[in-house]
Amino acid sequence: MIVFKISRVVLAAFSIAALGVASTAPAAAQDQVNVRFSWKLKGEYGPLYFAQEEGLFKKANLAVRMGEGAGAPAALGALIQGQEEVVVLPGVFALSAIQKGIPVKLIALYHPKTPVALISWPEKPARTPQDLVGMTVAHSVGETGTTYLDAFLRLNGVDPAKVKRVTLSAQSRVPAFIQHQVDVVSVYQTNDLPIVEETQKTKFVIMDMIKFGLSIPGLAMVTSDQDIATKPDVLRRFLRAVAGGVRDSQKDVKAATEALMKNWPNPPSEHAVFEQVKATVEAIPVPAGHEIGWIDQKTITDALNLLQSTAEIDAPKPADTYYTNALLQ
Repeated sequence: MIVFKISRVVLAAFSIAALGVASTAPAAAQDQVNVRFSWKLKGEYGPLYFAQEEGLFKKANLAVRMGEGAGAPAALGALIQGQEEVVVLPGVFALSAIQKGIPVKLIALYHPKTPVALISWPEKPARTPQDLVGMTVAHSVGETGTTYLDAFLRLNGVDPAKVKRVTLSAQSRVPAFIQHQVDVVSVYQTNDLPIVEETQKTKFVIMDMIKFGLSIPGLAMVTSDQDIATKPDVLRRFLRAVAGGVRDSQKDVKAATEALMKNWPNPPSEHAVFEQVKATVEAIPVPAGHEIGWIDQKTITDALNLLQSTAEIDAPKPADTYYTNALLQ
């Protein structure tokens, strides 16, 4: 009888000790995900910072570090060197890079159609592609809106030879437009447009290039073939958390704007950033039966055909060379 009582005491003490050990045991280490943007902070990145603000990355057991970039080539270089897990950049640039043999893939595409526009002054408006005849358009190498201007014009029955182009640096395009040195400039509705309209206190005439048939893959996530093979679970959890950030941003643009501005030294006005974020999330489709970011093969093949028509690439490779949906399933 005494032995029985002693045994119960010993067991109770052992149980308490075990509970103490369990309560002090460290939590499982979070998986690190380094994310590099292809450019400086802008409204397109709002949903990621909102996901971070809401703790969606933490809930997915991820420690996510996000950083500005200095162009898509540098961001992709860091990716294939193993310094980053994910790069956020225009999808069309990734397609060109993959065509050249860089071992990366699109793993999510949030803007199947880049929200780019041509803007003009109210006193000399260009509302349709036909209005561009005789006008002067600012252009810089690698700039989305005018890189494909010839294809855009042909698509709308306009002779490209009848539209003048002036090649400028990326930094001088908009100032040249403001100074009336050119008639038209292309802008991202998710970046430049709200800032230019606010600083100039003008509602410019906006020609939405999507409405006139231009379909260029924009905001996208890219990772290396190696990380797809070795870190699929980490990448799946990351994309799922980002999708949650997108959904929540679509519901509450103001909160997403505030989350972004907390991480943005010297940002534009809150109104301009709000308009950037709003334009960003409005351009992100929610595909039926699929996760946000799902990539439609036709989007890829159409983009490859566009790149081939402008001689940016030669014969395209098989479509699955460029993207995968495996991490979104």
